[in-house]
Amino acid sequence: MNLRPQAAPPAEEPFAPAHDERLRPHWRANLRLTAGLLAIWFVVTFGIGWFARDLDFNFFGWPFSFWVGSQGALIVYVLITAYYARRMGRLDEEHDVAERD
Repeated sequence: MNLRPQAAPPAEEPFAPAHDERLRPHWRANLRLTAGLLAIWFVVTFGIGWFARDLDFNFFGWPFSFWVGSQGALIVYVLITAYYARRMGRLDEEHDVAERD
């Protein structure tokens, strides 16, 4: 006679991309896209900002390094966000996981 309590079966997760084989390509593409955009974000935030201070010329009446730090980076961030939203919508449709209205 076994008196040890039996473990309950694991509950299914509503969305577990690592466990569903048909969603693996979608998840990999999502991770590649995210990694690429994060690399761009890093370069814009730290790389260009770091080296732009050595660029000593005026751009629209302001030092170029100031423009990159205050305006150029913000424009790139908005473009990254817009590109991510658009590309993920297409990616969801390609892998048939798009939200339906």
